[in-house]
Parts: sequence; C-alpha cells; structure tokens
Amino acid sequence: MTRGITFSALPGIGNVAAGDDLAGILHTAIAAAGLTPVAGDVLVVAQKIISKAEGRTVDLATVTPSPRALELAAVTGKDAGLVELILNESSEVLRAVPNVLIVRHRLGYVMANAGIDHSNVMNAGGARQVLLLPLDADASAATLRDKLAAALGCEFGVIVSDSFGRPWRNGVVNVALGAAGLPALIDRRGEKDLYGRTLEMTQVAFADALAAGAGLAMGEGAEGTPAVLVQGLAWQAPACPAQTLIRPLEEDLFQ
Repeated sequence: MTRGITFSALPGIGNVAAGDDLAGILHTAIAAAGLTPVAGDVLVVAQKIISKAEGRTVDLATVTPSPRALELAAVTGKDAGLVELILNESSEVLRAVPNVLIVRHRLGYVMANAGIDHSNVMNAGGARQVLLLPLDADASAATLRDKLAAALGCEFGVIVSDSFGRPWRNGVVNVALGAAGLPALIDRRGEKDLYGRTLEMTQVAFADALAAGAGLAMGEGAEGTPAVLVQGLAWQAPACPAQTLIRPLEEDLFQ
C-alpha cells in the first residue's frame, strides 16, 4: 500500500433503471468529475445501481407467500411477500425474532433479509417494489470492469459494495459483495512483522477495506453518489473474487 489514497465520489449518476448502460453512465460520471483513472485504481459501485440496471426489482404485490413465509412473517412482523423473497434468495434461516430475519444468502453472505431492500427504490402507481442483490456480484463486477476498460483504455479494479450490519457492533459498514481485477483477500501469512516474527493468521480483507472507505464518500442516505473512484493504491497479490472473503461453512465458528 502507499500513502495518499483518495476516495472521490462520482457526481450526476441519477436514477438507474433496468437495462440502462451502467458502464456508459459511470464513464460519463468519471469524466464529469475530472478524474483520469490509471491502472491500479479501483471503482467501488453500490449494489443498488448494479441490481437496478440488471432488473432485480420485484413488486411485492406479485409475490404469493408460502406457508413457511407466512409462519416467519407472523414471528418477525415482516411483510409475508417480502419473507417469501427472502426465503427464495437464501439457503438457510439463521435467526427469526420480532423485526429481525437473519439468513445465509444463496451466495454465502450472512445478512439481514437476504440483502433485499426498499430504500432508494422508486415506487409509482401503488407498487411496493423491493430490490434483490445481483444474481452473481463477482460476475457483475467483471462485466462492468471489462466494459469500462474498453471505454477508458485502462485496466482497473471494480468492487460491488453493500452495507452490512455486524454481530456485536452497532451500525452498518460497506463490504464487498463482488470484485474483479484486484485481490479481494490478501494472504500475508508467512511474512515477517516489524520484529521478525512470522505472521501466522494475517489475511487482509482488501476489498472490504476499500468498500468501507468508499462508503464514507458515498453516504448511506439521500446523497445520490453510488460510485467512488479510489486512487493511489498499490498491491502485489494476485486478483481474486469477493467470494474468497466468505468463510467456508466448516470454518464457521458461530453456527
């Protein structure tokens, strides 16, 4: 890593709808910000605009709850249609109490409501729309990276980020759901510390750290800046996807 890392939010992105050319929108926003990406930069993009462009919006009025969804809706107090979508997006329900439904998402994330959200989702004509996570956030990051690299003539990394709650700590922080063109996880085991001791456990969640920093520039409310260009980075580790960050089930100490 180097000193002098900058996080620049991109202006003027506006509302994104299904089928929009997100790469073109971000290309325009980078130019409007007066930024010149170089190799080694990372573009952090909020999951919401990825999901919107990919058409991952669902109207709850179109969802028929299953008996299991009705049962969990009674326990949690959540909309039964929303619970049905959560179940469809999940591999396991981990916790269900009033106002809380924690699941293991089908891609391995442990999170509330399978990441399904209605904040910053436009509703019109009585629709009750919610937004699902991308089908494959690593693939979304790779596709966006390829398109932007062709447009800008520059190879840089892309992270798809989302805000997560954390066990035993209040508040949310952005993490990487998807990553391409950078090492999501940097394994430093075997290296030496300042005093010559061998590092035995140190693995750096590089993509999560960048997502968290970018979250400060994005904001969590009505700021309308869902993409951040990170510059001044340096790394030597090989690229690996965000799925590398998910701890295998056999190593889950909290099951």
